[in-house]
Amino acid sequence: MEVRIYYEDTDCGGVVYYANYLKYFERARTHYLEERGLSVVGLLKEGTQFLVVHAEVDYRSPARYGETLAVETTVAQIGRTSVTFAHVIRERASQRVVVEGSAKLVTVDLQGKVKRLEKSLVDALQSPLRGTR
Repeated sequence: MEVRIYYEDTDCGGVVYYANYLKYFERARTHYLEERGLSVVGLLKEGTQFLVVHAEVDYRSPARYGETLAVETTVAQIGRTSVTFAHVIRERASQRVVVEGSAKLVTVDLQGKVKRLEKSLVDALQSPLRGTR
């Protein structure tokens, strides 16, 4: 997934504000699901939602206004009730690593009670790209 950096994404020094990388991670996870035929709305209708329980971000080099970032997202680990996504963000033109990080999400029902990942969801998370529905 690509993210173009706009002025609003930066701090007073013209560098991407550090917390915005968590937003980019979130967008990339949604994109990852959609590429595999899943949608957040569809999962909610089926009674499943994800909650972030842990996130890590390692800042490697600054991204600046006008650059375009490429966000690579993979599934690093799947447990009975959780999935951990790994993210690497690079500046598109130079391939310079800007940020590396991860987010562990737990699956819960609509009342917030932890629930097991359904096999069909695990299969979809581990599948190669299928396109969106």
